[in-house]
Amino acid sequence: MDGALDAPRDALSQFHPTVERWFAEEVGAPTDVQSQAWRSIARQEHVLITAPTGTGKTLAAFLWVLNRLIVGELPTGCTSVLYVSPLKALNNDIQRNLVRPLRELRERFEESDEAFPDIRVLTRSGDTPQSDRRRMQRDPPEILITTPESLNLLLASAGGRSILPNVSTVILDEIHGVVGSKRGTHLITAVERLARLAGEFQRIALSATVKPLETVAEFVGGYTLTGYGESATYTPRPVKLVRSAVQKAYALSVRYPVDDADDHPAGGVWGPIAEECRVIVARNRSTLFFTNSRRLCERLTMFINGEADEPIAYAHHGSLSREIRVEVERRLREGELRGIVATSSLELGIDIGALDEVVLVGCPPSVSSTVQRVGRAGHQVGEVSRASLFPTNPRDFIESAVVARTSLDRDIEETQPVRCPLDVLAQVLVAMVGLETWDCDDLFDAIRTSYPFRSLTRRQFNGVLNMLDGRYEDTRIRELKPRLSIDRIDNTVSARSGAMQSLYLDGGTIPDRGEFHLRHHETSARIGTLDEEFVWESAVGQTFTLGTQSWRVERITHNDVFVSPGSPRANAPFWRAEGDDRDFHFSQRIGEFMEHATGNLESSN
Repeated sequence: MDGALDAPRDALSQFHPTVERWFAEEVGAPTDVQSQAWRSIARQEHVLITAPTGTGKTLAAFLWVLNRLIVGELPTGCTSVLYVSPLKALNNDIQRNLVRPLRELRERFEESDEAFPDIRVLTRSGDTPQSDRRRMQRDPPEILITTPESLNLLLASAGGRSILPNVSTVILDEIHGVVGSKRGTHLITAVERLARLAGEFQRIALSATVKPLETVAEFVGGYTLTGYGESATYTPRPVKLVRSAVQKAYALSVRYPVDDADDHPAGGVWGPIAEECRVIVARNRSTLFFTNSRRLCERLTMFINGEADEPIAYAHHGSLSREIRVEVERRLREGELRGIVATSSLELGIDIGALDEVVLVGCPPSVSSTVQRVGRAGHQVGEVSRASLFPTNPRDFIESAVVARTSLDRDIEETQPVRCPLDVLAQVLVAMVGLETWDCDDLFDAIRTSYPFRSLTRRQFNGVLNMLDGRYEDTRIRELKPRLSIDRIDNTVSARSGAMQSLYLDGGTIPDRGEFHLRHHETSARIGTLDEEFVWESAVGQTFTLGTQSWRVERITHNDVFVSPGSPRANAPFWRAEGDDRDFHFSQRIGEFMEHATGNLESSN
């Protein structure tokens, strides 16, 4: 059986015949990573799947659980499959991309007079209305799509926990996007807490660019706990590594309009770069431009559109409202728009349709980010991902040349999970004791089942616990007021009044940027967000550009900026939270190149 599954044709034989026929007719032959993944997934192994973009990783993760729901191996009427991704926008894509095959499969089963269960796919995030959340508790979907933050909140409420006891499969998408940050710690501790609620379930993690795989696999797997206290034993869950044998082909070019930059009427490199971008948009059906900041995204969009009667390209970044971003994505996907200028908001796998070319304006901060962005073009199996890098200054030119070479060599940086972040630990402790009283020793043992806290010492644990119990309350730091209560006699810990409310309001690891809401003056419709420092420097009557539209400030309140359409050619706003975060690996490669170039110059002299 194992040898047969190595062949793509036989990889589908383990599915229901109608599912097999649907895949063959609608998708085609399985990719190598799908063939490998289905073998391990069907055996209920924990799996880390890594492959280039466009090789069908997401469908590899979902198709087997869909098959199990269809044939009755998994129950309906409750949530059996949990999908978690770092982006709310990606969650909406996944929901849409699951609804279509489910509809097609239902039609084929009905044509064959075969029963097909009711399989619902719903999303739960910060954008989900309260009415939908209450309805979800009464009638849970078979497949629930959520974010790390929402999963933590689900586990911290009785209503949320009522949805999750029957979960049998957890899919962690774009795991590289969180594994090296505290957000990843927040996610994986929630997965371990879910295991205490639902029992052992299958873990499937997906990533396009991540290294080293063994460390990430340990992060995903975590540990099972046996014993108690000093006799406690932690056994790592084995996670199967599924690697694609396909080598993605890239065509990268670095272009710097140095000849006429100083003489251009727009000044500097922006005029020539904008002209090149307009040429690229004209020759392609769809083009995606990446920038490294929201301010640069707005400026480049303004330069590209120039004096055109209709916008040539639209901006896309996190400070635009979700409604605007979704509309821009839809228009590009359906061929109504030919260009988008984006930040990392489109770096992950959000569905915007097939792209002819990607343009990177300014060198990305890391090699993996470059590979991820370039991989958005030529997304289908066997296609070449084409991209141009436009440096914005001479130093950026050198960095772009280095990142192009290292990307072609697949020399991406290593990602290491954050070890024992005590601020995240404080949140997790409050969440865990919010609904039940814990023995302190049991709580310590449970925390250490997650990979980031495996090396947590009892001294560190006790220090955080004492802080939450009010040990440092007399410092008059509001954030240190007591959240938990320790019973020293019984050695138990429970939540104080108001602790969970503070968790619901301030939980998570995404920093609060202190931004103002931007709203339309007449309708109060939300347009986006502005940096608080930019707002402080603004005045009524001032104009600025956001999202391919110029706005005039009409009124400023303590939390909102109300605007109406303004005169064109206004300046772009700024966001102070953006900075150069080039990592050590990339910096080291730049240093090695500079040493090599210096040696060549000295030898030539």
